[in-house]
Amino acid sequence: MGLAGLFAVCAPLHLAAKAMLGRSSWPPRFLAAAGWIIGARVRREGAPVRAHTLLIGNHTSWLDILVLGGATGCTFVSKDNLGHGFIHWLADQNHTVYVKRAHVKGAKDQALAIAEALARDQPVALFPEGTTGPGTHLLPFRSTLLEAANYAAKSVAIRPVAIDYGAAAAELGWWHEPGKDNVLRVLGRRGTLPVSVRLLPRLDRSGDRKQLTEAARRAIARSLGLTSPQHSPIAGGE
Repeated sequence: MGLAGLFAVCAPLHLAAKAMLGRSSWPPRFLAAAGWIIGARVRREGAPVRAHTLLIGNHTSWLDILVLGGATGCTFVSKDNLGHGFIHWLADQNHTVYVKRAHVKGAKDQALAIAEALARDQPVALFPEGTTGPGTHLLPFRSTLLEAANYAAKSVAIRPVAIDYGAAAAELGWWHEPGKDNVLRVLGRRGTLPVSVRLLPRLDRSGDRKQLTEAARRAIARSLGLTSPQHSPIAGGE
């Protein structure tokens, strides 16, 4: 009921702002408030994120969208098929960049789309694991979409970001159950959920996409205190 009430308040304000001003600051506010209603208590660490920044993050749960979007005001790179049309509409409101991950021949076009999004003021977040993981270790990072660094302006910063759910990470890890079951289980969770969003130092862009990807993976693994095997029992490498 709380999430429905939040949407009923924010949606008209968002649509009115878009109609009158051509832009709206309501999507990140909605994400932050939705996370709070669900129980997330977010602490942001590190230097603030400026415009024209590509965030490279670990991916544990659908909650990552609420937590990271609310904490940084970023948009996201997402697969083009989000399932329910309402979810797709919500993602559209936050200027989501859609890619076809299975379309290998379109990798350059996907990287160009991300680079184009980085030319706007809103930071862009990418989850290079390509799927949610178990929370106990990092999956292999796929470097393909980091090709966007080659097309983005030199002023664009690339920063790893570690989303840390602490002891609850394994509980929240979404990889072994249907989406509906996971959503209902997380929504039915009792108590609050402390989350740290650690915005790590920007990477040196002089390396190629594979070097950037590995540097981001190492930085996130160190921050979370996780192992990062090159191969995972629940997901293949690039």
